[in-house]
Amino acid sequence: MENETLISSYDEINDTFVGKIEGKNGYCADYGISEGIYLIVDKNNLPTSVLVDGASEVFDVSKDFLENPNIKIGIDCDGICICFSIFIEELKVCSVKCKNKFGIPEISFVMDSNS
Repeated sequence: MENETLISSYDEINDTFVGKIEGKNGYCADYGISEGIYLIVDKNNLPTSVLVDGASEVFDVSKDFLENPNIKIGIDCDGICICFSIFIEELKVCSVKCKNKFGIPEISFVMDSNS
C-alpha cells in the first residue's frame, strides 16, 4: 500500500469537501462513485483528488466536524471494484464499494493529512 500526503479543504457555505494528493496536478475526468462522491483522475486514470458535494449530508456528520484537519482517505481498486473510505479523527465516516466501470487500474493507497 502506498502512502500519499493529503491536502484537504472544506467549504462550509457550499458544504463541499475536497481532498487532493500533494504534488499531483492534472485533471482528465471525474467519476461519480456514489451519491455526491467524485474521484478526479489524471491522464493515466489514477485518482488525484476526491470531491464530495453536500459533504455533511453524504457523511452524516456536522459541518464543524468536517473542518477537522485529521483526515485519512483510502482508495483500493482491484480492477473490478473500487473501495473508498474516509476517516476523520480515526472515525470511519464513509465507506463505499462500487463497480470499476471507469477503467481505474489496480491501486491501493492512503491519502493522509498527517503524512
